[in-house]
This record gives sequence, C-alpha cells and structure tokens, in this order.
Amino acid sequence: MRRLLPFLLACSLFAQTPGNKPERLEWFRDQGFGLFIHWSLDSQLGSVISHSMVAASPDYLKRFVDDLPRTFNPRKFHPADWASLAKLAGIKYVVFTTKHHAGFTMFDSKTTDFSIMKTPFARDITKEVMEAFRAQGIAAGMYFSPDDFWWLYKNNKQLNRNVPGVFPANNPGLMQHDLAQVRELMTNYGPVDVVFFDGPPEGLKELAWQLQPNTVVTRGAIETPEQYIPGVPLDKPWEACITMGTQWQYKPTNDVYKSGGELISLLIETRAKGGNLLLNVGPKPDGELPIEQEERLREVALWMFLNGESIYGVRPWPITNEGDYWFTKKKGEDTLYVIVKEKERWKYGEWKEITLRSVKATSKTRATVLGQNDEVLEYQPGVTPKTTWRQDQRGLHIRAMRAQRIYNDRKWPNPVVIKLTGVTPAMTPPVVETSSAEWNELEKKATLTGNVASLGDGGSVFASFEYRDTTGMDLTERMGPWKAMEFVKRAGIGSYSVETPPLEAGHTYEYRAVVRHPLLTLYGAEKQFKAAQK
Repeated sequence: MRRLLPFLLACSLFAQTPGNKPERLEWFRDQGFGLFIHWSLDSQLGSVISHSMVAASPDYLKRFVDDLPRTFNPRKFHPADWASLAKLAGIKYVVFTTKHHAGFTMFDSKTTDFSIMKTPFARDITKEVMEAFRAQGIAAGMYFSPDDFWWLYKNNKQLNRNVPGVFPANNPGLMQHDLAQVRELMTNYGPVDVVFFDGPPEGLKELAWQLQPNTVVTRGAIETPEQYIPGVPLDKPWEACITMGTQWQYKPTNDVYKSGGELISLLIETRAKGGNLLLNVGPKPDGELPIEQEERLREVALWMFLNGESIYGVRPWPITNEGDYWFTKKKGEDTLYVIVKEKERWKYGEWKEITLRSVKATSKTRATVLGQNDEVLEYQPGVTPKTTWRQDQRGLHIRAMRAQRIYNDRKWPNPVVIKLTGVTPAMTPPVVETSSAEWNELEKKATLTGNVASLGDGGSVFASFEYRDTTGMDLTERMGPWKAMEFVKRAGIGSYSVETPPLEAGHTYEYRAVVRHPLLTLYGAEKQFKAAQK
C-alpha cells in the first residue's frame, strides 16, 4: 500500500483539479511567440540531449552520470543577455528545460545528486533564467520530463521511452520522485505561466494546477506538434515546437540551420493557423548562445520590430492564405493583416498590385504598410507611397509601395505586411475531413478515405491525400516530407477514396485528406495507421 500512495495521490489530484483555465488559454493564444531553451550537461558532447543514454553500454552510462557533471561549468552564462535578445525578438514567453529525460536537474533539487548544484558551477540556473526573463516582462515557463533515465539507471531498469515499463504510473518510486520535483518547481520559483510535460503527464499536471491554478499546461493538455506545422488551422490553443537547426541541444558540428527568413515564414504560417510558435535555441556548454542562433534571432527581431502587430492577439481568417498572401486577423476586430511572402522579394521603391478574392472592402476600409508612414520615399520628394485600394467583382485590389529602407543595399528579403481595417470575408472555403485507412495485406497498399463536407462557394474541388512515414519517431515529432497522391474531381459533397502505392509492411504512416480550391489548398486532420507486419 505504501508504494501505491504516490499513484493514488496523482489520481486524487486528477479528480479535484479543473485543468487549464479558459481565460488563461486565451492569454496564451494572444502571446503567439515563445522561446524554447534546451540545455543540459551533455551539451558538452554536442549530442542529442539525453537520448544517447538509451541503448548505451554500462560504461557509457557510468561516465555520463559520474563524469559529465564534473566538467559542466558554464562560466559565460549570463541569462540577462538571453532575455534582452528575446525581448528584442518579440518573444512573449520562455520555456526552459528544468529537467530533460536524462534526469539531470538544472535547478536546486533535494531529490537527487544528479544536479547542477553538484557541478563546478553550483548555481541554480533555473532560478536565474526565470528572474532574467521576468525582468524583461517575458512570461516564465518550464519544461519538465516525467521520464528520468538517472532514476531508471539507479534502479537497474532498462532505459527507454514511450513504453509502459518506464511510465511513472508503473513505477511508484519514479512517480514519487517526479511529484517531489514538480512540487519544488511550482513552489520555489514564483509564478510559472507555462509548463511543458514531455512525457506521461498524469498526476504531475494536476499537481501543477493545484499549486498554481493559473499555469497553462501545454504538452500534456493541448496539441504541441514537433518540427512541423499542421495543415489544418485550429480554432483552439496549440503550439508548434521548432528547432533552428536539426537538433534541440547545441550541435557544434554537422548541423544545418534554417535561415532567418525561413523562421519568420514558420512564425507567419503558425499564427495564420491559430497556433503559437515555440522557437528553440540550444546554448553552448559555456552558457553563450551560438552566433548562428543569435544572428537568426536578430533577423527575426528586425522583422518583428516592424510587423509584430500582425503576430500578437490574432486569430485565423476564414482561409489561411491565398497563394503567397497569408492572413492573420486581430481578435475581436475587423482588422486583417496581409503578409506578402512572395519568393521574389519586394524591391524598395517598387509599386506592387495584389488582388485578394477572400477579402471584401467596406466604406470604412483603410490600407497601410506596417512600419512605414506611407508618406515619404527617401531622397524622392516627388513620390508619395500611399497605399490605395479598389473593389470590384474580381476582388479587392491593393496598390502599395515598400518605402522604408531597412538595409543599406535596400535588399530587404523578408515579408512585407499590409494592414487592412474595416474588411469582411468574401468567400466560404470548402471543408475536407480525414476519415479512415484500410490496409490491404496482399497488395501492401492502403485505401485512404476522406469526406468533402462542404464545397464552400465553389461548384467543385479536387480531392486527394498526402502521407508520410513516421516509423521510429517520437509521439509528436515529424521530420519526413509529405508525399502527394493523385487528385480526383468532386462536384458534390460526400466521401472519396484513394489507394496508396505499395508501402513498407510494419511501418507507421501519417495521412491527411486534401482539397485543392482555385485560391488555396486545404487539409483535413492528420491521422495514423500501421501497415500490417509481414
């Protein structure tokens, strides 16, 4: 009975606590942009954070647990520098790895000797990070892993993830260990606005809500896709977790970084679909951010300094985009932001005319380019770069100029945002739903079925599916590209089916329904199926 007490306590907490407060979820959705920080003692090796312990030899594990803490001494750690850069970049909340799967605590915990306090540095890093970001007005958040490889190692259990044998619910000692650590985090570090439970959250999130009712639990309570953005705009809180390179923790070699423009594009698409972007950085073992990551944050900072209004406090428009023109709508207002993401950059001093078919002007419509006054083009007094518009049966036509000099060479490559006030939707988009997958063992193919629930304003659409192999990936991780299938024309609502090419038996696949409209491509929800074993 004594060993069951932690689990019974977790069940009791689950029954007594309400979960995320609706008003706090609304607050979270308004923030839009967060900073993820992955950092632990194995940043010294440049390896994947924690996971190298799984399938490791006894000698590797012993050296990981006994030797790595002795050399972890981030003497260049100045969290105020991180926080001031994050503030400049438009970051609204931070999520810091207080304990990753390895079990090494980046905070002063009484539950373990595998801790930052047992290193030459011997300072409570979590406390300093929380204080530094709060000082910049950035909401404080914590990542916590219920998995704990150190605990499994000390208790002679096989190290692994996402298998029942290592779940805290099946290991009363681990559950007690985790509950004690969550209690420390939620009582010793002031208000915690966000908590990210990367593993089985049952019992732990309930304790977090009990101790701090205003905290927002993200992973463990809402959708948190990893390394990808869902195809479907969601009218509820969700959060995309994206790395700058290929790894969460610092990777000194063999890494490829996304450009600053790609990161800005990811932020735009996430917000257009109603989610938050949690953009990751991985500090070096000495405590500084890699220069590649700082450079990208500064490029994002410049774009946000101009266009942050289109990112905060916004919700999805009836459609996410018309081709290269992406939309966000100010919550509770008739203000629409048109984010021009064309591949060919908008040249300085160039007039551009765009036509929008999903937007309708009214007598109150006004149009401006964010960041500029629409009155002056430097050194050219004869030019007045005023944004204008006209409405006809073909759509809303906007004429605008990029008149603000951002770089010396005038070659600013990133999206320009046009702000429209007093506008209404001019179309109803079609709706497609992902239904089911049926595996054919003989032919090693799957028949995917979807449903065109609405044609919207159109008389017909083209429907199909996309799929990708997710075998061996974490529950929320998606790294592979989508593979498109042949489209079929649908002149009415109802179900349709498409057969895949031959697939690998035993593999797990994700799939989603797709409809192609003249203005844009729309998606159904992502679902999974497993190809039967050979």
